[in-house]
Amino acid sequence: MSKAVILTVDDDPGVSRAVARDLRRRYAERYRVVRAESGPQALDALRELKLRGDDTALLVADHRMPEMNGVEFLEHAMDLYPFARRVLLTAYADTDAAIRAINVVDLDHYLLKPWNPPEEKFYPVIDAQLEGWERTDRRAPTELRVVGHRWSARSYEVRDFLARNQVPYTWLLDTAPEAAELLKAAGDPELPLVVTSDGTALSAPTDAELAAAVGLSTAPGARFYDLVVVGGGPAGLGAAVYGGSEGLRTVLIERHASGGQAGQSSRIENYLGFPDGVSGAQLADRARRQAEKFGVELITTGEVTGLEARGRARVITTADGGEIAAHAVILATGVTYRKLEAPGLEELTGAGVFYGAAMSEVPECRDSEVYVVGGANSAGQAAVNLARFARRVHILVRADGLERSMSHYLIEQIAAIPNIEVHTGTVVVAGEGEGHLERLTLRDADGERTVDAQWMFVFIGARPHTEWLDGVVERDERGYVLTGPDLTERGLLPANWTTPARPPHFLETSLPGVFAAGDVRAESIKRVASAVGDGAMAVALVHRYLEQA
Repeated sequence: MSKAVILTVDDDPGVSRAVARDLRRRYAERYRVVRAESGPQALDALRELKLRGDDTALLVADHRMPEMNGVEFLEHAMDLYPFARRVLLTAYADTDAAIRAINVVDLDHYLLKPWNPPEEKFYPVIDAQLEGWERTDRRAPTELRVVGHRWSARSYEVRDFLARNQVPYTWLLDTAPEAAELLKAAGDPELPLVVTSDGTALSAPTDAELAAAVGLSTAPGARFYDLVVVGGGPAGLGAAVYGGSEGLRTVLIERHASGGQAGQSSRIENYLGFPDGVSGAQLADRARRQAEKFGVELITTGEVTGLEARGRARVITTADGGEIAAHAVILATGVTYRKLEAPGLEELTGAGVFYGAAMSEVPECRDSEVYVVGGANSAGQAAVNLARFARRVHILVRADGLERSMSHYLIEQIAAIPNIEVHTGTVVVAGEGEGHLERLTLRDADGERTVDAQWMFVFIGARPHTEWLDGVVERDERGYVLTGPDLTERGLLPANWTTPARPPHFLETSLPGVFAAGDVRAESIKRVASAVGDGAMAVALVHRYLEQA
């Protein structure tokens, strides 16, 4: 097979030669470097490569070029090679344009000129982009097919499960000709129907059946571990990475998909070390692979229902009746979005009413009026992403502005996007529709009004999923897990706390050897970076606990 191509385009011949020289010096053995000196010339080269059947891995384009600037070139190039990674070369003065390009062409990175020495400033960026391209499944996603009704809540849940676990699939409406053939072959099954690459038909599968069918691990490989991490969001993944890297035999149990709520974010732009931003799915995928590299077992669709102490062991019980024991446990179960309490919405959940970003539904919103309820970062990130597809995005905020709960960078982005409209002092009081959302009733300072709406994404705060810990560890009045100083200050430590007597570690719960990290912990900072920090700190405290046990 011929080598995949790295294409570089810059109208300055000297810079163009320098970029090509540096690329060939490091990547010539695995890739063919093609150089162009204008956007149109580069597009001609890509068309010729496409006709010859050659693949293109990376596009490196200068921003300031006559005829066609770098962003315009990358936008056209996406149609020819949608999987190619996109890097924009820019001067410091053009960084604002580069940042805007992130949303226009889904830019993977922007690189400031000059990049000397390349070993420090150029090659690490290119290495990361090529590694990402090599991991991408560039085949048409025909291996797995999902057939369902457009407004079926379970069809949505299946698609969301696959999308968040990064399993490629083809979605077929039950009215499509190909879907009719599959349904006939499967004997008129209950929808949704999932057909695997080997032709196995799964009728209305559970998440566990779906996970097993696509090769996700659903059962632990052992009965006893050094550390059990419950929850696969940023805190849980952080704990798993540090636990595995420091020699603890670690298993992570996740109920749905790696990444938690953060995994649904279209782009996180204030996470340290990612100046171009990173999607929640990308961040979760990197963390998951990093944990696996250190030998961590990752269990999907594992619903934890109980926790108890048996001597020095801490034992987790799962919904299927299984048990997993360990020396220590880290609770990183995060939070779930609160339900919007308004008449008519409960029965429309998954059929036009969605809690969270619902990434599998975003492309379906093309040319529609979309409503986003909430004023925090998650709502803002979703609105920015939805604006790429929707005719108009309406952000409904109960408060008198976004400043109280949303990061400044997001507020500025939203203000600059013409098809996003913010409605302050506005609440949803009802929803209605036959089988799917069709109308919303809104209330603001001028009274109530009814609007046509098929899509509503809700981000109105969160609550912890800790009911299963009732009577096991101390929680506050909202259900968040109390740890460390909060326990001693409130006088909530049991009389037989531990031997030898000691105060609980900072992230330790009222059950010795059980720690809490991330959003589930009382008074935690609800940010991705702090959750990852909690996970890392919890592992350090687990080591301290084990040394003292």
